Amino acid sequence: MLPVYICEDEEQIRNMERAWLEKQILIQGYDMKVVLSTGNPEELLECLDRKSGQGIYFLDVELKGASMNGFQLGKEIRKRDGGGFLIYVTAFPDLAFETFRYHLEALDYICKQNPERMYTDLSRCLDTVTERMSKMQNPRQEYFTLKTPEMIRHIPLGDILYFATSSRTHRIELHAKNELFDFSGSIQELEKDLGEGFIRVHRAYLVHGEQIDWIDVHNRELVLKNGERCPFSRRMRQELLKRGAVWAVK
Repeated sequence: MLPVYICEDEEQIRNMERAWLEKQILIQGYDMKVVLSTGNPEELLECLDRKSGQGIYFLDVELKGASMNGFQLGKEIRKRDGGGFLIYVTAFPDLAFETFRYHLEALDYICKQNPERMYTDLSRCLDTVTERMSKMQNPRQEYFTLKTPEMIRHIPLGDILYFATSSRTHRIELHAKNELFDFSGSIQELEKDLGEGFIRVHRAYLVHGEQIDWIDVHNRELVLKNGERCPFSRRMRQELLKRGAVWAVK
């Protein structure tokens, strides 16, 4: 789940933003949640100091009575979340160039003087973030983006145990630490997209290497850190044994 943060000093605008974003997240089935809506930049930074991971930030430029403005806040956010999505929502469109001076790499700059246009732009930003997350299918990605007709989920790679072919044709089961997902796909395509961190140990199993605890040679199974077991093929036996320095072999 991608956390969404709002920092806006005008309470009415802040409440409007939050209500609209929560509505769009619900309607579109985005894997996002508004976790903080505040007028205090220090509160936002304190929240980030307690959390880790990528987030989406809707920031006002002029934060009246605060210790810093929106650009200074963006700079502090960048120190904590280098890959986060910064979106400025402001009444001062002429200040957009300031985002370049601060090297903030902002995703967008939205003018809040026209509420109808602001809502459209807020929705577009959520679409853009989702599209970018979906394209991050490479070995260094932080999330696996799962799309179904009902939802869009961004699942941290560290939470994924393995993928397995389902009993239903052209269906895949994603086994995560605390969840199970069923979706349309193929093991071959997943193997290609996810890279070397995931190992095709069997024609029907693609296992996250970091989740393997030890190799049960006698039963030809991989024992994962959560206790689950996955079979491996005879063909993969030697390949896995070569990695005995990484995993215990019993």
